[in-house]
Amino acid sequence: MRDQFPFAVARVTRRWRKLLDERLKDLGVTQARWTTMFYLQRGGEGLTQRELASLMAIENPTLVRLLDSLEEQGLIERRLCQNDRRARRLHLTKAGDDFMDELNRRARDLRDEMLQGVADSDIEVAVNVFNQIMVNGDRLK
Repeated sequence: MRDQFPFAVARVTRRWRKLLDERLKDLGVTQARWTTMFYLQRGGEGLTQRELASLMAIENPTLVRLLDSLEEQGLIERRLCQNDRRARRLHLTKAGDDFMDELNRRARDLRDEMLQGVADSDIEVAVNVFNQIMVNGDRLK
């Protein structure tokens, strides 16, 4: 079973992402864009670009392109940082908040459908296993 584990995790992840992408297609955002919005909302608004890039584990130039497109869509805005005039803090706009409300609703519906028939106790075990795997992976850096 151990040799199958990483492949099973990867298959579930790909399927979940594919289904969520399909459900978000009409919102006009790519997976990279909605993922960025998700991290911005979860990480706390007012993050700097550098903080968000670190949270997402991507390079800053890659993030800049994503943020440019999200700003063009009117979903985020960059505001000057009061403490460091060179830095800009990221915030969701009203349209960004509305977008995230819809994204979260659709993601919650998909989660409920995907986890149908899975006991809460099994989900708790799975989350604990994933957390331990992440701890182990962090030690391997």
